[in-house]
Amino acid sequence: MSEHLDPRLPIIVGTGQLTIRDVSDGPREPVELMAEALRLAEADSGITGLLAAADSIRTVNQLTWRYANAPLEVARRIGASPSHMATSVMGGNLAGVMVARAAAEIQSGALDVVLICGGEATRTMSRLKADGLRPDWTVQPADTPPAEVIGDERPLASAVESARGVVMPVHVYPLFETALRARLGLSVDEHRSRLGTLWSAFAAVAVDNPNAAIRSGFTPEQISEAAPDNRMISSPYTKRLCSNNQVDQGSGLILTSVAAAERFGIPRDRWVFLHAGAEAVDHWNVSNRADLCSSPALRLAGRDAFASAGITAAEVDHADLYSCFPAAVQIGAIELGFIEPDTVPGSGWGGIGARLPLTVTGGMSFAGGPWNDYASHGIATMVDVLRSDRGSVGVCTANGGYTTEHAILVMSTDPPTSGGYTHSEPQSEIDALPFVELDDDWTGPVTIESATVVHDRNGPTHALVAARTPAGDRTWGSSTDPVFMRTIENDEIVGLPAMRSSTGAIEPA
Repeated sequence: MSEHLDPRLPIIVGTGQLTIRDVSDGPREPVELMAEALRLAEADSGITGLLAAADSIRTVNQLTWRYANAPLEVARRIGASPSHMATSVMGGNLAGVMVARAAAEIQSGALDVVLICGGEATRTMSRLKADGLRPDWTVQPADTPPAEVIGDERPLASAVESARGVVMPVHVYPLFETALRARLGLSVDEHRSRLGTLWSAFAAVAVDNPNAAIRSGFTPEQISEAAPDNRMISSPYTKRLCSNNQVDQGSGLILTSVAAAERFGIPRDRWVFLHAGAEAVDHWNVSNRADLCSSPALRLAGRDAFASAGITAAEVDHADLYSCFPAAVQIGAIELGFIEPDTVPGSGWGGIGARLPLTVTGGMSFAGGPWNDYASHGIATMVDVLRSDRGSVGVCTANGGYTTEHAILVMSTDPPTSGGYTHSEPQSEIDALPFVELDDDWTGPVTIESATVVHDRNGPTHALVAARTPAGDRTWGSSTDPVFMRTIENDEIVGLPAMRSSTGAIEPA
C-alpha cells in the first residue's frame, strides 16, 4: 500500500507522554520531561535512532523554568544534532501551530524528521517555593545562541483593558460564559447545571486516561457547586471548572515524511496521517470583537481544514477541543459544527447537544493543563485513539489567549484522498470582519453585555462588567456593591440598563 503514497506526506509516527505524581526521586526539570517524553515517543515508533536523525527540534514555551535555548538542551540529552531548533512564544495555540507548520514543511520537502516537545514542572516548583527552596536545574551559558522563535509575541490585553481588569483568562472567560448563557436563553440555574454536566463528562474521560493528572471523576454537583475544596474563582466558574496547571507533565511527538518512515522501517500501524491544518487569529483585543461568545477565526479555520481534508463536521469521529474553560469548548463546538443548531437543550454528549465527545484526554481541568503545552497531549492522545479505531477521522484544536489564536488539525490512519497535506491561514477574511470600537471615556447610560463576580479565598471582591454605550461601542466597568454582585450571580443581567461613571464604576439604572 505504501508504495502508492506520496513520499512527502507528513505523518506522526511516535508519541510520548508522562505525568509525574511521585517526586520522591527528586524534582525533574522541564527539559528532562521533554527529553523523556521524546524517548517514549521513539519507543512508541518501534524504531531506535529516530531521535538522533532529527532535522528539527521544536519546544513549546515553558513557564516553570527559563532556558536560553531549550531545544538545544533537549538535543544534548537525547543525542541529536538537528540543523534547526526553535521554541514558541506564549500561547496554548502554539503546539498546534508548530505541528501544522512542521507538517507543511515536511510536505514541501524541507524536512524529513521533526521532534516537537513540551514540559512543565509547575507542581514541583510550587512545592519547592512553599518550602523556600529553588531547584538546581540547568542554567545554560550566557553566550548560548538563541533558538528561532515561532509565534507572535505581543500583549494580549491593551493598556485600557489591563487598567480595567480585563487581563486574567480566569476572569475573561467567565465573561464569555455569561454572554453565551444569555445567547442560549438559559437561566442561571440551568446554566450552572449545564456546566456541571459538561465537565463531569470530561472528568469521566480522564478516569480512563492513564496520563491524566486527576482520574477520580466528579459528579456534576461536585464540579458546579462551590464548596471548601472547590471554591468559586470567578462566577460561574468554580476551581474545577478552570484549567489545572499544577501538574508535572511532558509530551513528545515525532513527525516524519512517508519516505523517511519507509527508510527507517517504521511499522505501518504506527502511522497517523496529517490531512490538513489551519491557523487563524480573532480580532486581537477582546474590546474590539463583535460579541463575547463566538470565534470567527476558529469557524473559518475549521471551514478550511475540513474542506482541504474533504470532510464535513458530521464525518469527524473523534475530537479534542481546547478546554482551558467550558466557554472555549462550547464556542469551539458551535463554530466547528459539532453541535446541531436544533438540538434539544440538555441532550447530546456532555449535556450541551454535542453529537460526539469533545475530548479524548479529559480536558485541562482533569487530564492536566501544563500551561502552553496541553495541545501536544491532546494530539498525542488522539494518535492513540486513531490507531485503535483505524480509518476514523480525528480533529484537535489549540487556543491561545482569550479565544484569540487558533490552530486546528485533521488526522487519520488513512492517507488523504484529496492530495497532500494542506495548510491554510484565512486571516484576511477575519481581519475584514466587523470591528467594535472601545470607548473608555463614556459616562452615562449603558446596556450590560456580560458580567462576572471575581472571588478570592474570602469571598467576592468585585464585579467585572462588559457594557455597550448607546452608540454600540464597548466599555468596561466594575462594581463592589454587594447587592449588585449577588444579582449578577443569581439573576439575568445581560441586556439590563446601567450607568457608568467617569471612573468606570457601573451600577444598575
